[in-house]
Amino acid sequence: MRTLAFRLLLIFAILAVWEAAPRLGLVNPNFLTPVSKVAATLWFLVTSGELERHILISLQRIAQGLGVSILIGVPLGLLTGWYKSFERITDGPLQFGRQISAIALFPVFILLFGIGELSKVVIIFWASVWPVLLNTTTGVKGIDPVLLRSARSMGATGLVLFRKVILPAAAPSIFTGVRLGAAYAFMVLVAAEMIGANSGLGFLVLYSQEVFRIPDMYAAIIALAAFGLALNKALLALERSATAWRGAAGS
Repeated sequence: MRTLAFRLLLIFAILAVWEAAPRLGLVNPNFLTPVSKVAATLWFLVTSGELERHILISLQRIAQGLGVSILIGVPLGLLTGWYKSFERITDGPLQFGRQISAIALFPVFILLFGIGELSKVVIIFWASVWPVLLNTTTGVKGIDPVLLRSARSMGATGLVLFRKVILPAAAPSIFTGVRLGAAYAFMVLVAAEMIGANSGLGFLVLYSQEVFRIPDMYAAIIALAAFGLALNKALLALERSATAWRGAAGS
């Protein structure tokens, strides 16, 4: 209760400063809209259905980009973490690729995939695949050797060993990578929706700034943050559900 009270007090203090600063002339109200006006604008966007339309489109783009990164990053991470010979072959190209940011690859993606939906999905994929891949690899490498020897001594090999031991033991690291990948996906979402987009939360932020609808811009930023927080909470709940055996094993 004390922690909750401090959190609420901190949030209230931030909102109070946000409301007071432009009204007292401490900052230009044209650039920092009072939070009450932002809240009113956000409510209008919600009730009019405009915010829902942008959220659904952004969710679709993130789901596609992050989904492909999981489909590629998890199997590749499992192979890299388990087979040392495979790691030696792929480590160089993977280390090189992860150093190239999605922002730097904008021109390449546009040339290859145009300015349609595919380029946006590819940008989100490139940003999110690396934490998924690296955390999966780390999770496999971090499996207790005693656990593996015990499973092998009981006859577990091949697919059984993978399904019963390796995948469950690496699951926490895999889910951490997915959550980090989702965070990276949100970071590049605004940039991805700069490429010929006419919808999405990132587009709404940038368009509002361009036409100087500042309350709409702040409302879209708050919606984007809330959207990302909700997705992270959903992934965390999924992780707890999928790894519930850890709590049972420790009790």
